[in-house]
Amino acid sequence: MRRPRSILTGTGGLVALAALLVVATAVFLATVPLHRGFFDVGVYYGTVNDWIHHDGRIYDYLRPGTHYGFTYPPFAAVVMLPMALVSWHVAIAISTVLSVLASALLLRWLAGPAVRRLVGPRVASGRDGEPVRRERRPWFVFVVAGCLFALFEPVRDTFSFGQVNLLLVALVFADARLLATGRGRYAGIGIGLATAIKLTPALFIGYLLVTGRRRQAAVATGTAGAATLLAALVDPGASRAFWTGALWDTDRVGSLSYVSNQSLQGVLARLQPEHPSRLVWLVCVLAVLAVWVYRSRAAVRDGDDRTGFALTGLAACLVSPVTWVHHLVWLVPALLVLTDSVLSRNPGERRRSLAVCAALYVVLCSSVVWLWRWDSTGPDAFLGANIYVWITLGLLFVVASPERSARSAAAPGAGRVPGATAAVVTDGVAATRSAGVWRRRAVDPSGDPGSSG
Repeated sequence: MRRPRSILTGTGGLVALAALLVVATAVFLATVPLHRGFFDVGVYYGTVNDWIHHDGRIYDYLRPGTHYGFTYPPFAAVVMLPMALVSWHVAIAISTVLSVLASALLLRWLAGPAVRRLVGPRVASGRDGEPVRRERRPWFVFVVAGCLFALFEPVRDTFSFGQVNLLLVALVFADARLLATGRGRYAGIGIGLATAIKLTPALFIGYLLVTGRRRQAAVATGTAGAATLLAALVDPGASRAFWTGALWDTDRVGSLSYVSNQSLQGVLARLQPEHPSRLVWLVCVLAVLAVWVYRSRAAVRDGDDRTGFALTGLAACLVSPVTWVHHLVWLVPALLVLTDSVLSRNPGERRRSLAVCAALYVVLCSSVVWLWRWDSTGPDAFLGANIYVWITLGLLFVVASPERSARSAAAPGAGRVPGATAAVVTDGVAATRSAGVWRRRAVDPSGDPGSSG
């Protein structure tokens, strides 16, 4: 008779367990969280249709019954033009499918290294006491990661609102992948397009600059500029209205003090709802940017653009004047890098650190900030209503390269990762493959990659 553990770890048992997890996740998402009624995709759809079919102006349109209108740069409206050709329900379907595809790519790119650490071959004792090499099943870990991803509050809000957040993260991290795999000469286009659609990813151009990728920064800037110019040619009046007026009118997106605004500006606005100090906000922004620059450069010295990009996503959320809860999908890369880093540590530290990661994840899924939706004043609100900001700040300080964690956990003198071999040198960087993960390592300007370790 087979033991319960062997039944669960067999292929049939894992398939059944995976199906149960998927069904449970779907039931939860369908019944428990707040549903946003695809509000934002409704704004996009209404704006484009009013613009094309009724000769309306992009930044004059308001969704019926609300004071919310289109807040993105004009190029975003140009990208969304196909919505004018389809019905409302088809527009929702397209939004959902694109977000699903972006999610799948992000999980593959960002969760892959942690999955490989978890499911690598292991040695177990057979019946006769002889060691037996058993292959773990990565597909099951990806199913678990997908369920956790879907339950993450910013992700489920992105789907429920019909937001573009996941598409932008995928565009940006496509460039991160190019850099990390030694194809950096092609990087920058994704960041440029994301910046032209929504301004928050512009900080990634700054990341390219502060880490010495001037060529890629130029490509990103040129791409964003070309896209913006295209939009200006399509509708000069809309471009003029956005860049001279709508961009600076924060009231168009809602109150800065609203509890959903989990940025530094949101914290200050809740402390002083009438007149939040711009000087204090600027000082806070500069402090965050200083930490970001220091830590991003350290990540690149470790040869890990995945960590550098994750840190940039955190900083972008903090310094943006408005960071709604659904914008916090930019925290997903940092959480995955943190988990990968924890898995690189020695067993004694790993369990405690994984418990901390799990606690952070639970808080970020809990919708706890909405407890202060109607009253975000007082000491309890300062801590609770801003808890996502505090977590984002904490991650900015603690997220580090998994490669550095692996080195610190190794024995003295184990300065290099066994099995790493130089693969390609481009833009003054050597790409190496270690433990199934592409990494980047600075090389001598003369082009000599030096040691492969």
